[in-house]
Amino acid sequence: MENHNHTHAPEDRYLKTIAASKVTTDDDLIAKQVQQILDEHYEENCTPEVYEFLLNCVDLTTLSTTDSEKSVAQFAQRVNQYDRDYPDYKNVAAICVYSNFAEVVRANLEVSDVNIAVCSACFPSSQAHIESKVAETALAIHDGADEVDIVLNLGYYVDEAYEELCDEIAELKATIGEHHLKVILETGALKSAENIKRASILSMYSGADFIKTSTGKIYPGATLEAAYVMCQCIKEYFEKTGNMVGFKASGGIRSTEDAVKYYTIVKQVLGDKWLTNQYFRIGASSLANALFQSFTGKTDVKPF
Repeated sequence: MENHNHTHAPEDRYLKTIAASKVTTDDDLIAKQVQQILDEHYEENCTPEVYEFLLNCVDLTTLSTTDSEKSVAQFAQRVNQYDRDYPDYKNVAAICVYSNFAEVVRANLEVSDVNIAVCSACFPSSQAHIESKVAETALAIHDGADEVDIVLNLGYYVDEAYEELCDEIAELKATIGEHHLKVILETGALKSAENIKRASILSMYSGADFIKTSTGKIYPGATLEAAYVMCQCIKEYFEKTGNMVGFKASGGIRSTEDAVKYYTIVKQVLGDKWLTNQYFRIGASSLANALFQSFTGKTDVKPF
């Protein structure tokens, strides 16, 4: 019996940390609060300045099974071309690719203020040996990645093996050091506010620099309700620790209207301090063109 208690002792600190959180997990209340924020503040954020800011928060993403060295090189070159064609506008925040293409982007990207982000650690399932995840992630950094997006180990989460889950995130953060680690919660699989809150807290206390909604692959993508819960967790974590963690929405965000809704949630919950691409990102592919058309009025132009 003693041995059994011993094996579960480390779980207590994870459960205590979760229990100490005051973030609401009432799904109906959250839906009401999200709607209220949008009713009161959405319209005021529908401006060309906000659209242009949002373009500068986009992680321009290509995560296709048919991605190749040639297609990824062309993808990076479009970002270069945008910089040449529209020098007065800010570019996207990052180019996001599979980990094996970091080197290709590094060789082709000429824009110094656009980062190279990779999805690593057996994205999108996160089902692999930790050694494989560490090796993949270390190789991506070696090849020139600035940021790494990984998926929370949902198998560990479902089993409530919080120590293993947190150790894995911490080990991957240790692997990349000063580089930014974005932990994808896969909110569409977690479903409830309670699960999203737990996953947010565990990720942040394990060293996540960002928490991100979704992979956009198997499960439903981002929702405003998930974003609201995550932002509330980020706010509470900041109040307790003084550490600012970023928020990234991803999965199905295609229109300017959608992007402004996420911006509105972040602004109202976290405040202006988070309204910089150091702390706010949107992962998308077609959104960049929609935003560009919204703030320029050039509805027939697709630069990305």
